Amino acid sequence: MKEIKAYIHRNRIAEVISALKSSVAWTAVGSGEHNLTVYMVKGSLVPLDDGERRYSVDLGDEVINEYKLELHCGDDHVDELVKIIVASGRTGQANSGWVYVVNIVNAVPIF
Repeated sequence: MKEIKAYIHRNRIAEVISALKSSVAWTAVGSGEHNLTVYMVKGSLVPLDDGERRYSVDLGDEVINEYKLELHCGDDHVDELVKIIVASGRTGQANSGWVYVVNIVNAVPIF
């Protein structure tokens, strides 16, 4: 099992989620075999425009509101899902976001 973590601009997150949910990899996965979570976070991606710029007093630096997506999936679907995130998360800038893939050693369901 893998965990895909992605940091995405706020104006691309809806497109990324839509693309993931309409993919063959998403629909092929049985119920309970994947988990998608999305958080709004303050990050350091390059702002798309001045409207995205914020200054965090707590952090003492400029930040933007971006989204962190966490997706758990089987090893056989990870490549396709990463490609979908990269393709649908593009903004046209050199630094549109980041995608990380992490091995999950053990996952225990809660019943």
